[in-house]
Amino acid sequence: MPDRRTPLREIHEERGAKFTDFGGWQMPVEFDSISEEHAAVRDSLGVFDVSHMGEIEVSGPDATALMNRLTTNDVTALDPGDSQYAAVTNADGVMLDDTVVYRLPDGIEAGEGADALAGLDRDLDASSGDPAYLFVPNAGHDEEMYDRWVDYRDEEGLDAAVVNATDDWAMLAVQGPDAADALGEATPDDRVVDLSKFEATVAAVDEVDSWVARTGYTGEDGFEVMCPAGDAESVWEAFADAPRGAQPCGLGARDTLRTEMGFLLSGQDFDPDTEPRTPYEARIGFVVKLDTEFVGRDALEAQTEEGVDETFVGVRLLERGVPRNGYAVTDGDLTRVGQLTSGTMSPTLGEPIGLGYLDERYADPGTEVSVVVRGDEKRAEVVVPPFLDR
Repeated sequence: MPDRRTPLREIHEERGAKFTDFGGWQMPVEFDSISEEHAAVRDSLGVFDVSHMGEIEVSGPDATALMNRLTTNDVTALDPGDSQYAAVTNADGVMLDDTVVYRLPDGIEAGEGADALAGLDRDLDASSGDPAYLFVPNAGHDEEMYDRWVDYRDEEGLDAAVVNATDDWAMLAVQGPDAADALGEATPDDRVVDLSKFEATVAAVDEVDSWVARTGYTGEDGFEVMCPAGDAESVWEAFADAPRGAQPCGLGARDTLRTEMGFLLSGQDFDPDTEPRTPYEARIGFVVKLDTEFVGRDALEAQTEEGVDETFVGVRLLERGVPRNGYAVTDGDLTRVGQLTSGTMSPTLGEPIGLGYLDERYADPGTEVSVVVRGDEKRAEVVVPPFLDR
């Protein structure tokens, strides 16, 4: 797998970041400490470089049809500036990835997204031309998703342009209770702080034209800022440097924050090869619109009738120990009833928490189970995520 680097690599090195490989990218795992960075996001403000996430642009007369065939949600519900969470499934309904789909201003041609921002009319309703979309695969999945979109387009004879624009964009996540204030100071456009959840707009962030969305992966209020890769340093410094002074955060804090919220991690909480799961098993059935003809629809409709055998839940350990991916969950009497896919010591709660799949008979909140930690059964209780009230 290639050793890919974000446009901010040198900035992170100068800041003293520690790096790790993630999805083929060299990414900062922490700058100061995971606990410090986690607390900054929960209490005030943190900024993440998430340029390892993919960007696929789709445009043309059949762009809407193509997006609706390959994602489980209904993109016809999106106006320019809207976005939605969706899954990408195979014919068996098994998730290949999860993604956020953005409806860009009409008329943008695939491949021009990042460069076109400067010339866009800020009134998204005034745009014209063919529909255009940007969807965000998880790290290391951009080439796979690009191939999937192109192959399906060609097989079905659809008229749509598809471009893997991952190298054209940088993506920053500005997250925390102070995120709106920080964005309000960084851009003169009042529309940014007025965005509702999952809305996006074009705005100048520290004079860099960017696509700004009120989205995130932490459970706190926040924004994700996508800008041309060549301008990433300016946008990063708009938040990480004084006077805004956002805490730079790495993937370590990103993982503890999302675990507390019960958010799925592609490749770990689901994976078509090692952890094949459907949206219903993963408890994101709300992203499945069965009145659309997406790949995997028939299998998922059958599952709504048959039900699932296992479902995604949280567990809270009631004894000392830290749950981890792959740990077995038992009924407390050595009978296996599921397994964990994620786990950590919650920095906010000071408690060991985990996520995973349990037999439906044990999935009700408050059910007593055990997690096998280094050969010992540790008492635990089932929790329906999130662990935090957000």
